[in-house]
Amino acid sequence: PMFVMGVNEDSYDPKVHHIVSNASCTTNCLAPLAKIIHDNFGIEEGLMTTIHATTATQKTVDGPSMKEWRDGRGASQNIIPAATGAAKAVGKVIPALNGKLTGMAFRVPVADVSVVDLTVRLKTPTSYDQIKAKVKAAS
Repeated sequence: PMFVMGVNEDSYDPKVHHIVSNASCTTNCLAPLAKIIHDNFGIEEGLMTTIHATTATQKTVDGPSMKEWRDGRGASQNIIPAATGAAKAVGKVIPALNGKLTGMAFRVPVADVSVVDLTVRLKTPTSYDQIKAKVKAAS
């Protein structure tokens, strides 16, 4: 099972869950925000985009990649479109959102710091100020 603090850690049972996942850094960024928005306004569907710092799995210079040609690009010279499982993982930690989010990632040549952008269509009409108030209250 996968757990994200502030989202579904209450469902952890030490008698049953002996091996657990704390999810990815992107999922840990996305899931709390998605939970707040969904709990208060209802998410119909959404798209998340992550701009993600370079990771150790990327090549330092251009070279061959058997899996995906984009993965062969040098990490320090390129912005590289990549797949992300974060949107799908949110559906595992928030079952009500399963299949409602999709996502894409861009690996960028920086050593640290990443960002997630979430665009959603809501069930309940709302304003930006209402969303900010709910996020602030939950923080």
